[in-house]
Amino acid sequence: MNSTTPGASTNSTAPSRLQLRNLEMCVFSINLLFGLPTHSYIIWLIITGSGVASEFFNLNLSVCEIGVCLDHLFFILFHWISVLAPLALLLQGLGITGRPLFQCLMCVERYLAVVHPVTFLKYKPLRYRVICCTAAWIITLGSCLVCLITLMTYNINAHAWLFLLQFLLFFFIQLFCLVAVLRALKQSGPGERRGEENHMKRRAFYLILITTVNMVIAYVPIIISGVSIILKNEYDLTFWGPGLVCFSLAGFVQPVLYLHRTGKLSCLSSS
Repeated sequence: MNSTTPGASTNSTAPSRLQLRNLEMCVFSINLLFGLPTHSYIIWLIITGSGVASEFFNLNLSVCEIGVCLDHLFFILFHWISVLAPLALLLQGLGITGRPLFQCLMCVERYLAVVHPVTFLKYKPLRYRVICCTAAWIITLGSCLVCLITLMTYNINAHAWLFLLQFLLFFFIQLFCLVAVLRALKQSGPGERRGEENHMKRRAFYLILITTVNMVIAYVPIIISGVSIILKNEYDLTFWGPGLVCFSLAGFVQPVLYLHRTGKLSCLSSS
């Protein structure tokens, strides 16, 4: 997701556009350098391990994130290779729709596992996850086409409405699910005395809490940026800059948590 549309003209001054481009180039370069090898490693771990079924949403999220990294690569290169511009615009749908959609599916799965365990066990087989991911990919591809059309026609407001409405929807769904999980983990379970230590439950609580804080940091600034774009009909560095940085860099938290959970980050693993 970026503010630069090939050939587009906005009300921003030339220095402002240059600052936006430099900021985007810096953020996208960081995401490309660290995100591509990290998510490739996660895909390799899932495929070579025995948890493809249980980590199917994580697998699809990492595949989507690799697509986001490629989008950032095409965005960086299209300033010199103009033929890559349509690809850079097309793949924006992966970041606008794909990433939050797969994260949303993971949050709903956690919600069902903790709050409605009977329902979760009923719909746990891999085929249900495949159906959900297939629908998610169809929606994401549709979003990619809409991004290409709106940005090629320089329709900034339509593009802003596209990601703003989606982010609002995904934000509230994830917030509801994560808060419900936090409340459930905070309560004492059957046969569990109040105040009794439960290491796994406490660990799960903190992981969900980190996920919730990360989600708020990722979505709130970018939502404010979307409102600013719609009101001003331009990308204002004051609002777009923090939103872009928070949304892009927050994407690293999920893979780090996965690597920590699988014990691949020795420096963060519990002793």
